[in-house]
Amino acid sequence: MSPKPHEYLAGVIRDGLCTRCGACVGLGAGHVTVPDREGDHLPRIGASLPEDLARRIVAGCSGREVPIPELEAAAFSGSPGADGYVGAPAPTPAPATDAAARDPYLGRVELLALAYSLDPDLRARGASGGILTTVLLWLLERGEIQGAVVTGMDPARPWRPRTYIATSPREIIEAAQSKYVITAVNEALPEMERFEGALAYVGLPCQVHSLRKLQRAGDPAVRQVRYVLGPYCGNTLHFSSIRSLLASHGLRDYRQIESLRFREGEWPGNLRLGLRSGATITLPKFHANYLIPFHIVRRCLLCTDLANELADIAGGDAWAPAYEERGKGFSIVLGRSARGVRCLRALEAAGRLRLLPLTTAEAIRMHSHGYDLKKRGAFIRMQFRRWRGQSVPDYGYQLGGFPLARYALEAVISALFALLGTRPARRALECVPPTWMGRLFVRLRTLWKRGTRRIKLHELHP
Repeated sequence: MSPKPHEYLAGVIRDGLCTRCGACVGLGAGHVTVPDREGDHLPRIGASLPEDLARRIVAGCSGREVPIPELEAAAFSGSPGADGYVGAPAPTPAPATDAAARDPYLGRVELLALAYSLDPDLRARGASGGILTTVLLWLLERGEIQGAVVTGMDPARPWRPRTYIATSPREIIEAAQSKYVITAVNEALPEMERFEGALAYVGLPCQVHSLRKLQRAGDPAVRQVRYVLGPYCGNTLHFSSIRSLLASHGLRDYRQIESLRFREGEWPGNLRLGLRSGATITLPKFHANYLIPFHIVRRCLLCTDLANELADIAGGDAWAPAYEERGKGFSIVLGRSARGVRCLRALEAAGRLRLLPLTTAEAIRMHSHGYDLKKRGAFIRMQFRRWRGQSVPDYGYQLGGFPLARYALEAVISALFALLGTRPARRALECVPPTWMGRLFVRLRTLWKRGTRRIKLHELHP
């Protein structure tokens, strides 16, 4: 017997499965709130939440049930309206490239390329190659969309991300770059429902999961979404990561932050905090990753989607020494739907994007450590939770057949995440210079990538 909607939502939060995607707040009409946005960012379900709204929220919740194969089929089947085009004619499927159309690591692949924007300014402003920003500007210029759901930084609270509907090139460009703290994009669903015109939507995998569930349910909040774009995502962090970095420099008041950029400067960029005093705190991107095991949102460790598998167009950094050493910015780009492929090819023909050949093996190797975390580690961690009698997400598929040594390694990794996420460990971290921790983390990342670079040779088993 299925739990009642209120019980279902309470269970998602209680069991640690909430992704913080924002759908419950966006659809809750004020009955769902987030009391502590600089803390755990967990929603609170009000007792007065009407039954019909609770059912609507459950239909879009990305915490417990995300049947990726079903959602993928609905999004990319080519049936009218299936990928957000309500009443649109069925698109002509694009030919698959580089072997099978679906890869167990990358997801559905219709177009795969190494890419970057040919506009030097956009390329420099983006997190990597400026791909998603270039696509959004193109769609807006051509009138295919009238707005884009994007996430920038809040001018009134510059330490906090803010999602809004951009209707001008300037507003799109202002939202460039990744945000590595919690961004509850789907809190914008009411604004999306009221918007008059076609929309593009940019979200992380868990946020896209929610959007696709709402599209499948025919929810009016997403009826205007025509394109779904998204970056790769290994994890997101609590805002405590920023507070911790400040504390490492002897500062405690995060309200002294005047600007916060996560990928400032030449690719791969720097985490940069500008303070009201005029001082700045800067760490190279890879060095700043030392904050991850101490401040990761634990639900991210149960996510199996690195490459934004339900987005029409997905983009990620091209992590390879040959490109990292050049700077400038290089991306992996994936076109998953016919409309996504057409958009990318049109941008290439217009001289706005450079698309270079890339094989699935190369793309997987660039993020081998991420795939190990998501396609092996996550399934093992979920198995550990089942053994302890805890709830786990249901993605509609299961991978297994991992060697015993990988289970043993995951036991060590999980223990480290549990230990380093404690308050004493975080306090101890703040006594160590971030540059020291950054250099150590870069070394560990290199070893992890080296140990997982042959990941493609080891088959994933259902």
